[in-house]
Amino acid sequence: MGNCHTVGPNEALVVSGGCCGSDEKSYTVGGWAWAWWLITDIQKITLEIMTLQPKCEDVETAEGVAITVTGVAQVKVMTDKELLGYACEQFLGKTVAEIKSVILQTLEGHLRSILGTLTVEQIYQDRDQFAKLVREVAAPDVGRMGIEILSFTIKDVYDKVDYLSSLGKSQTAAVQRDADIGVAEAERDAGIREAECKKEMMDVKFQADTRMADSKRELEMQKAAFNQEVNTKKAEAQLAYELQAAKEQQKIRLEEIEIEVVQRKKQISIEEKEILRTDKELIATVRRPAEAEAYKMQQIAEAKKIKKVLTAQAEAEKIKRIGEAEAGSIEAVGKAEAEKMRLKAESYQQYGEAAKTALVLEALPKIAGKVAAPLSRTNEIVILSGDGGRVTGEVNRLLAELPVSVNALTGVDLSKIPLLQKMTNPQA
Repeated sequence: MGNCHTVGPNEALVVSGGCCGSDEKSYTVGGWAWAWWLITDIQKITLEIMTLQPKCEDVETAEGVAITVTGVAQVKVMTDKELLGYACEQFLGKTVAEIKSVILQTLEGHLRSILGTLTVEQIYQDRDQFAKLVREVAAPDVGRMGIEILSFTIKDVYDKVDYLSSLGKSQTAAVQRDADIGVAEAERDAGIREAECKKEMMDVKFQADTRMADSKRELEMQKAAFNQEVNTKKAEAQLAYELQAAKEQQKIRLEEIEIEVVQRKKQISIEEKEILRTDKELIATVRRPAEAEAYKMQQIAEAKKIKKVLTAQAEAEKIKRIGEAEAGSIEAVGKAEAEKMRLKAESYQQYGEAAKTALVLEALPKIAGKVAAPLSRTNEIVILSGDGGRVTGEVNRLLAELPVSVNALTGVDLSKIPLLQKMTNPQA
C-alpha cells in the first residue's frame, strides 16, 4: 500500500526508490505522485525565487584601488528535468538558507575575480555592463548546480580612501571649466549673432513694412470692393427677406384663417352638441318629469275613476243585496205576519169575543204609550185645584171614559168584562 502526495506550483516532488531495488527517480512540479510504503522515498525542493545580496569588501581593482561592491541577485531552481536532477543532487535535503549560502559564495567569488580585471572608472561609470559580465561569468557554474540567475544588478560601489569622491571632484572641475568656456564662447557668439539678427531684423522689418503698406493699400481697396458687394448683397438680401417675410406673413395669415375656420367649425360643432345636450337635459329634467307627472296624474285619475266605478258598482251591488235582503226580510216578515194574522183570524173565529177582547187588551199598553208620548217630554204636570179629592175624582172620571173610547175605536165593549167593570165602577 502507499499514499498519494501532492505539491503546489512552487515546489517539486522527488520520488525515488521502488520495487526490485529500482534506482529510477521521478520529478513532479505542481501535481501529484504515488509512493509505496517502506520502499519509496519522498522529498521536496523549493522552486521559489531566492534573493541574494553578494558583497565584496576592499577588493583591489586593476589599478590597485581597494573598493567595496554590493549587488542584488535573483536566482531559482530550474524546472528542466535534467537541470532539476542536478539541483536535487546538490541541494536535496538542505534548507533554503543553506542553498542561498552556497550560491552566494559562488557569486561573490566570481564578483571578486571580475573586479580585479576592471578599473574603478569602468566599474563606476558602466554598472550595467559590469553586472552583465558577472552574470555571463557566473551563469555556467551555477547552471551546473541546476540554478538559474534571473537578474543581477550592482547596488552600491564605494571606497575608504575617497578615490571616487576625488575622481568626482576633478571631473566636476573639468566640467565646470568647460562650462565657463562654453558660456563665454556662447555669449560672444550670441552677441555677434544678435547684431546680425538685428541687421537682418531691420532689413526684414523694412521689407515687411513695405509689403505691409502694399498689403494695407490692397486691403483697403479690397475692403471697399467687398463693402460695396456686401452692401449690395445686404440690400438684395433685405429685399429678399422682406419679400419672403411678406410671403411667410401671408402664409401665416392664411393658416390663421384656416385655423379660425377650423376653430369656428369646432365651436359650431361644440355649440350644436351643447344644444343637443341642453335638449336632452331639458327632456331629462323637464319634459320627462312632466310627462311622468302627467302620466302619474292620468294613472291616478284613471285609478280614482276606476275606484269610483268599482265603489259605485260595489255600492249598487250592496244596495241591491240589501234591497234583496230587505225584500226577502219584508217578504218573510209579511209572510210571517200574514201567517200570524191568519192564525189570529182562525183563533178569533174559534174564540169569538174573548179573542177580540184579548187582542184589545194586548194593544192597550201600546195605545197608552202613543197617547202618553207627548207627556214624556213634560218635566212635571201641575193640577190647579183647591180640593184634594177632586184629583181623585178626575182620575176616576178618566178611567170611566176609557171603555167608551175603546169601544168607539175597536167595537169591543170593555164594560162587559167583570175585572174592568170593577176598575171603572169601584162602588159596584
